[in-house]
Amino acid sequence: MKRLYIATLLSAITLSAMAQAEEPIKAEVVSNPTSLMDEEAENGVVSLAGRKGFSISTAKGDFVFKPYTLIQTAGKYNWYDDEGLDKAYNQDNVMNSGFAIPYAILGFTGKVFDRISFNLSLNAAGSGGALLQQAWFDVKVKNALCFRVGKFKTPYTHAYLTTLGETLFPVVPTSLTTNVIMPYVLNAVNPTIGTGFDLGVMAHGVTPNEKFGYEVGLFNGTGAGVNNATKTLSDDIKGLPSLLYAGRIAVTPLGHMPASQGKPNLSDERKLLFALSANVNVEAQSESTNDARFGFEFAYLAKKLYLAAEFYRMHISYTDRQKISDEFNYWGAYIQAGYFVAPQWQIALRYDFMDRNATAKDGIINMPAAGFNYFIKHTNLKLQTMYQYMGRTGHQTQLDRDNDDLGLATHSATVMLQYAF
Repeated sequence: MKRLYIATLLSAITLSAMAQAEEPIKAEVVSNPTSLMDEEAENGVVSLAGRKGFSISTAKGDFVFKPYTLIQTAGKYNWYDDEGLDKAYNQDNVMNSGFAIPYAILGFTGKVFDRISFNLSLNAAGSGGALLQQAWFDVKVKNALCFRVGKFKTPYTHAYLTTLGETLFPVVPTSLTTNVIMPYVLNAVNPTIGTGFDLGVMAHGVTPNEKFGYEVGLFNGTGAGVNNATKTLSDDIKGLPSLLYAGRIAVTPLGHMPASQGKPNLSDERKLLFALSANVNVEAQSESTNDARFGFEFAYLAKKLYLAAEFYRMHISYTDRQKISDEFNYWGAYIQAGYFVAPQWQIALRYDFMDRNATAKDGIINMPAAGFNYFIKHTNLKLQTMYQYMGRTGHQTQLDRDNDDLGLATHSATVMLQYAF
């Protein structure tokens, strides 16, 4: 992996040198991007315009190359209820606490002739296949028709599609990341509603007025931790590859919506987003289930205010070979808001819901959270704090109530300091 990264970096530097032979190369730091589109981070990490760090480009802008890094360090505290703990083994209520590095990203991104954009990034805090965070190139036929190939974010949920490091809270909603509860134990981990990064190919584009966009793609469906081709053909649907089929459409009545959940230099913007997304993971979870997902997104950015809400649903049916006729439906939703009470200070509130044990059983978990963000001027440092409580309501029996929160902290707190360059 390290050799691949070094080889790719050397290739990019060589391309830069070739461009230099034809016309001057300039390196610059851009503190105030000229437009909202310039501010957008196509690589999902930092702005190509150079607001964080610097860019190397030809005088005409035919070639742009930008190295970048993003480091997040966090202190975490998690307190768990007694259910699920074995006191005979001295299991404590306080676990998974201490210091952590969620992301330590080193990468580079760029554009060539405004037709091809590329990105490669390694997450040194990851392991296995997740060490390669992103690796893709994007070919633009025109703004309404582009093709992306490699490892990147699947087109599902506003929470995941937000630029890394520009989320309102240091962790995404629990309803997207926690495993659902199923009454059958098979040879795979129960799925999550969120899909995240994956390998695949996607067509995407926006209309000339930037008020409508779409994404349609095929992915492995194995998630960020697998970089190999491991899929087969479906046994239930003859001849259909067992892949993740995903699509998303977005309406932005006020023009391009930045993939950010609020930051100081967007305080003069007013943007609105509505989006629908859906995907089907054919023979997912080691070929044991077929998982279908649907999501609705809303986001509103109005000067100092950021407001968003999402609803998502997952339907699981077992493959014929499992000989299980039961089907299960799960849903999650959240609403969150952020407001700049001062130029660099943003307060944040979120209420997260999840039907983790399927709609066939009563009871949901709900997770209110609060926090604040401090953007330290002229440093690219961002401080984030949050506290989240996990409650349970509506369960028919105490056993159902106890089982619904297994593995989830009742009280959790996070303090995270982030640096981007």
